[in-house]
Amino acid sequence: MSMNLILMGLPGAGKGTQAQKIVEDFAIQHISTGDIFREAMKNETEMGLAAKKFIDKGELVPDEVTNGIVKDRLGQDDVAKGYMLDGYPRTIDQAEALDQFGTELGRSVDAVINIHVEPNVLIERLSGRYICRTCGATYHKVYNPTKVPGTCDVCGGHDFYQREDDKPETVKNRLDVNMKMNTPLVDFYQKKGLLHTVDGDRDIQDVYKDIKAILSQLA
Repeated sequence: MSMNLILMGLPGAGKGTQAQKIVEDFAIQHISTGDIFREAMKNETEMGLAAKKFIDKGELVPDEVTNGIVKDRLGQDDVAKGYMLDGYPRTIDQAEALDQFGTELGRSVDAVINIHVEPNVLIERLSGRYICRTCGATYHKVYNPTKVPGTCDVCGGHDFYQREDDKPETVKNRLDVNMKMNTPLVDFYQKKGLLHTVDGDRDIQDVYKDIKAILSQLA
């Protein structure tokens, strides 16, 4: 029996780690939009070439092209046992298109796993990283601090910095953008009775235990 999933969660919620575990246990195809875009462009498929035109101009790829690339991927033989979409759909229009071509292909979505972590926790997770300017060793204020405050474990340096991407205000902006996109999708799948929300603010193994219990009922 096949199992077709969507994996949702804000940046820092631990989607990548959980995706790996799901694929290992349930032998379904992990379909990340970034990967299939690159694949379609490399193979010069009709949709891949269409996407490349927009990307080369620095423009956003329109929904119809993104939908076409995902539809092509879901039509491939290795998806017969199931798939897990990661990074798609990102809009209600895309979700409705997926409904339509998923049904056409006989590969409709069975469940949506939403890993929920409160935004303030995500900001702490994502903005805690800092780097030793002398040797490049990476630390985290909460999860991996230096053994001696203010001194690098590797080289003994005292000069640390944060990448722009890791600064709290940048992280907050990124989360705000993602929340605006995610909230309507969460409602959309809730109404369809497909949404399973898992508390992601726990140990990785505990989060996965809940996800595995949900998926085992579907398998």
